[in-house]
Amino acid sequence: MSRFPVPRLVVSRCLEFEEVRYNGAVIPDKAVQRLQGFVDFIPVCPEVEIGLGVPREVIRIVDGGEDDEKLIQPKTGEELTGPMKEFSKAFIGSLSDVDGFLLKNRSPTCGVQDVKVYQSEKNSQVVRKTTGFFAKEVLNQFGGLAIEEEGRMKNFTLRHHFLTKLFTLADFRRINKEKSLKSLQAFHSKNKYLFMAYHPGTLKLMGRTLANHDHLPIDAVLAHYEEHLYQLLSKPAKPSAHVNVCQHIAGYFKNELNKEEKRNFQSLVRQYSEEKVPLSAVISVLRSWVARFDSQYLQQQTYFEPYPEELVEISDSGKGRAYS
Repeated sequence: MSRFPVPRLVVSRCLEFEEVRYNGAVIPDKAVQRLQGFVDFIPVCPEVEIGLGVPREVIRIVDGGEDDEKLIQPKTGEELTGPMKEFSKAFIGSLSDVDGFLLKNRSPTCGVQDVKVYQSEKNSQVVRKTTGFFAKEVLNQFGGLAIEEEGRMKNFTLRHHFLTKLFTLADFRRINKEKSLKSLQAFHSKNKYLFMAYHPGTLKLMGRTLANHDHLPIDAVLAHYEEHLYQLLSKPAKPSAHVNVCQHIAGYFKNELNKEEKRNFQSLVRQYSEEKVPLSAVISVLRSWVARFDSQYLQQQTYFEPYPEELVEISDSGKGRAYS
């Protein structure tokens, strides 16, 4: 089995860790449960950190006019905008060696999207949706990392993308510390088909950066490569891209397979394209060929296992915008 790095993941403390919700509850979360033992968690509750108690009166984001937003506790009338901004900037700025964030959805502090903005502290009319104060600072300082809300982790495509990105970036963090062109070349090589599934064009740019025809220092090469990596992993890979990669990999065995095997495989790929079978069915066949024909190069490809197989869960809520 492949050896994986241990990502460092900032997580909302109310998810499995402590009873810090406004109502004094803790939220059971399947994703956090499964990740235990595979990541280093950094739990945080911004609301508790700025001195709010448990339980506490609810807080809301209200319209401050001219696209300004304020964080208010309607029951007490206390404005928390300043303290929350100060804490968020200081806490997030103090983080090092972090690979991702898993945050509570729809929270006025941690929600990444779809957080309600109310007309005023007295008027409960919702005027628009926004990003929570803490999450906004996360995106500002660490927008290229693996960032997701717990609610969206129920969607298979989004969950697979988040885990792929999280473990890939954790591995790259190791490469960044080594500052070795040889290590970066090995990283690029083993991720070739994974990166091709995300964006072939960006993969080529990363290859040119790695070639380093301008003889830049290693720090500059790593910085440029990291920019491309963030761009590459900004959205989930599309099914059509997976088809392209699977066809590429199958091409390695064109001289070893008989006509029936080739025909059956093409039929399976077609079924995947028509959403009749999962991608795992196609990959399972490819993995069996990699083992059968002992392809050393393909055996190292992270495309077949981008994160620990213990985290693989095929259930899907069927909700969520996979390519937004």
